[in-house]
Amino acid sequence: MAEQKMERYEDSVLYKIRHSSAHVMAQAVLEMFPDGKVTIGPPVENGFYYDFDLPRNLTPEDLEQIEKRMRQIIAGKHDFVKKVVSADEARKIFADQPYKLELIDGLEKGGLDEYGNPLQEKPEISIYQQDKFTDLCRGPHVENTKEIKPDAIKLMSVAGAYWRGDENNKMLQRIYGTAWESKKDIEDYLWKLEEAKKRDHRKLGKELEIFIFDDEVGPGLPLWLPNGGVMIEELEKLAKEMEERAGYLRVRTPSISKEELFLHSGHLPYYAESMYPPMELEGVKYYVKPMNCPMHHKIFGSKGRSYRDLPIRLAEYGTCYRYEKSGELFGLMRVRSMQMNDAHMYCSEDQFEEEFMGVIGLYHKYFKLFGIEKYVMRLSLHSKEGLGKKYVDNERLWLKTEDMVRRAMTNGNVPFVEAEDEAAFYGPKIDVQIWSVIGKEFSLATNQVDFAQPARFDLKFTNKEGSEETPLCIHRAPLSTHERMIGFLLEHYAGNFPVWLSPEQVRVIPVTDPQNEYAHQIVQQLRDQGIRASADISAQRMNAKIRAAQLMKVPYMLVVGENEMKAGQVSLRARDGSQQNNIALSEFVARAKDRITKRAAEL
Repeated sequence: MAEQKMERYEDSVLYKIRHSSAHVMAQAVLEMFPDGKVTIGPPVENGFYYDFDLPRNLTPEDLEQIEKRMRQIIAGKHDFVKKVVSADEARKIFADQPYKLELIDGLEKGGLDEYGNPLQEKPEISIYQQDKFTDLCRGPHVENTKEIKPDAIKLMSVAGAYWRGDENNKMLQRIYGTAWESKKDIEDYLWKLEEAKKRDHRKLGKELEIFIFDDEVGPGLPLWLPNGGVMIEELEKLAKEMEERAGYLRVRTPSISKEELFLHSGHLPYYAESMYPPMELEGVKYYVKPMNCPMHHKIFGSKGRSYRDLPIRLAEYGTCYRYEKSGELFGLMRVRSMQMNDAHMYCSEDQFEEEFMGVIGLYHKYFKLFGIEKYVMRLSLHSKEGLGKKYVDNERLWLKTEDMVRRAMTNGNVPFVEAEDEAAFYGPKIDVQIWSVIGKEFSLATNQVDFAQPARFDLKFTNKEGSEETPLCIHRAPLSTHERMIGFLLEHYAGNFPVWLSPEQVRVIPVTDPQNEYAHQIVQQLRDQGIRASADISAQRMNAKIRAAQLMKVPYMLVVGENEMKAGQVSLRARDGSQQNNIALSEFVARAKDRITKRAAEL
């Protein structure tokens, strides 16, 4: 299957609806505040905003009134009329709007956009009018306000924003809104927003005792609690099983190395800003490693290799450190310490397609296991302008390897899209975007081609003709990092993990104190079978114990009272609400082990 062309957001109906809704909102705001000053109002992902300079701060009640007036304007069925004007005409139209006058000056003199950035061409100056409102705008818009559904718009919030994003400029009020094609669409979106709040991995991570951050340790440096440690172990176990079947060899490398290594690999100076500053000992600079690949190259090059040895696949769950900017840190999704599902595959050019698509096949196995139904594979390409700066300066090899990836994906009948200027510095890559069950998008895995570093490290193998040849290298991380993967899984499952991944799989709940010893015996029998279990022997009543287990989203609760103890049985309460009373412990163990062994999604 060839490359899939995706409609640009800027060309979509939704973009026009949202852009037009921003203009309708601006009209409603100026009617409420006739002396107000307007700035810009673009569509953004899932909605739109408009920035205003107003005489007072807006209130929630103001938003209700503005939204009500927007619906009235929409009902008027006003055309959006475009007119191209000269700079002088535009100045007359917006004589009392200083921010618009500044934009007009930029368009006329320097061809600058609304943020003051240079445009490739000097644009035309155009205005759009609907009803009694006129705005400086290049469009596009819907033809008529009737194309905006009044029950498919909503104003969401007000926030502060500096004019043109410059903190030296005046603080404005930014109204965020959302608009959709139908009432059902906006209801779905608002439901997803509420659901996303409940599923926020930062909130769930704390409630389920998965991880914490501590100011004294440092921002972006997660501390994994015992429950998080269990999840990490399970993910590593999964990866090791998959990789052993595929012929990977596991290696270990140190967390620091000499500056010389990263100069040799070419990561310095490309990645210097994302690396922690060096430490100096005995006149030698050392860096904590931001990636594993240079050390894996050293391992490959540690002895002679033959074509008979290839492909060689070196895997490591190594801990890497990258200095992400403080403002970009976000829970487990953007951290400074990460444990990466890393591997580097060294192969001949003839082996490339099979090796590359083997990784893509691994993605699909993980997608099926975790119930990931929506995903996009993006072929990230270089740009000519970045050669020698952002990218290795070898246009021939860029074009060759990009075509190799394109051909492999097409031959494998795997849909993909292309994105220019998104490659790694040493080669093209497939980046994987996935969506959780509520439609939230995550950037997860990557599969990268490296045509530069093997040559830099003088890596060789002897080919069939007896000559030395430089291998290709594939960098891959199908399970991303523990941090990002667990963050995704927390939100994807809302903390209701399948049994195999649940930190605590069984909680035994004695009804009264006389059953405490029996509960302990059951826990030990379960642990002997490799099942993670604990007993709640607190002084709380049984219903409170059940509620506590439910809050921790434990898959199985085994309630034991006097009758169960006398009969040597248990009563099962599953997380999904199903119950089964007075069953033999061996029956439950068989069920639990079946789900765990199969890594089944159901309880």
